[in-house]
Amino acid sequence: MGVFASREYRALLSAYTVSTAGDQFARVALSVLIFERTRSPALTALTYALTFLPDLVGGPLLAGIADRHPRRTVMITADVLRAVLVAVMALPGTSFAVIAVLLVVVQLAGAPANAARGALLPQILGDDEYPAGQAGLSSAGQAAQVAGFAGGGALIVAIGTSGVLVADAATFAASAVLVLLGIRRREASAKTGELVKRGWGSDLVEGARLVATTPRLRALIAFACISGIYIAGEALAAPYATELGGGPTLVGLLFAGFAAGAVAGMLVLTRLAVPTQLRLLPLLTAGSCVPLVVCVFDPSAPIVVLMFVLSGFASGYQVTASTTFMRSVPDDRRGQAFGLAVTALKVSQGVGVGLAGVIAEALTPHGTVALAGVVGVVAAVGVGLLWRAAGGASAVPSTRPTPAPG
Repeated sequence: MGVFASREYRALLSAYTVSTAGDQFARVALSVLIFERTRSPALTALTYALTFLPDLVGGPLLAGIADRHPRRTVMITADVLRAVLVAVMALPGTSFAVIAVLLVVVQLAGAPANAARGALLPQILGDDEYPAGQAGLSSAGQAAQVAGFAGGGALIVAIGTSGVLVADAATFAASAVLVLLGIRRREASAKTGELVKRGWGSDLVEGARLVATTPRLRALIAFACISGIYIAGEALAAPYATELGGGPTLVGLLFAGFAAGAVAGMLVLTRLAVPTQLRLLPLLTAGSCVPLVVCVFDPSAPIVVLMFVLSGFASGYQVTASTTFMRSVPDDRRGQAFGLAVTALKVSQGVGVGLAGVIAEALTPHGTVALAGVVGVVAAVGVGLLWRAAGGASAVPSTRPTPAPG
């Protein structure tokens, strides 16, 4: 693939993959560590929640840093800070309160780093290679998450929870080194004169206004938020596996089925011409939910896994939605807009997971997944109409820098 000819892309991909896997190691280790120290399921669950919740605040409030400062510098600074904080968590005797505070800061530091990476990618690759590069990044992230969750438990057995946290700190340090050595320095996307006028508040307001007043961007965020519906299958993987008479192995297959399908879908989709991808966007969005409807018939485990693979494959449309979103935003606003989009995505997924759990208490897991499929298809049709009204498939945006409005 042509993107791998770029030294900067290889560095960005490697740094992202290493730190993502380390993050999953740490999530497993922290859950075990807190339970060992407190013997409290509630505090253990709270700790796990703290690895996600700060993104809801950090996305809109901190992502603009990636526009106001050189993106390479933002990524390196965030990685170094996270490496130090995670290493402190690993110190013997660190209290739950200290770990919780440090964990929130670690997650908050990830918001500008993620925004910087997302906004830097189109600068590195340009129009032709950007979609393939984003697909590669997304695929590597999926694979790193699966490997991180699967390997986290084995690592805890081998080197202990503190050792795993030290390993996570090392992944952040390695990520910082990869970015430092592999990515060239660029100036901040916002021009010097603009930086004098632009503050944190104005960045947030202008970024929100840009997204709110641009029908195309609103539709693309809505496409992304459909994941909050089809995520029901993953959210209920454990009880669904039990209902099917399976155990941890089947739980893993349900998770892996969706992830494997998503990777395949992204790679296939990015081989198509961009206009074709845009035309397929509404169809694939509905297709990510249609297989879940089959669960209403309470099929056997192999069929359910297959349906999850098909749902994941269609969800590859997310790479088209994300690349098109970034191409449609002026370069000096990409970091802030990216943060807002990620926040919307996280909220939709959080709400979707919560609702799936609540509904499954009244219905069976297979009935809840099927209901999510029906709701998802209806929502996808509605988003498709928004996309059509915005003229979504009629114009192919460019990653080349464009002046900010106003």
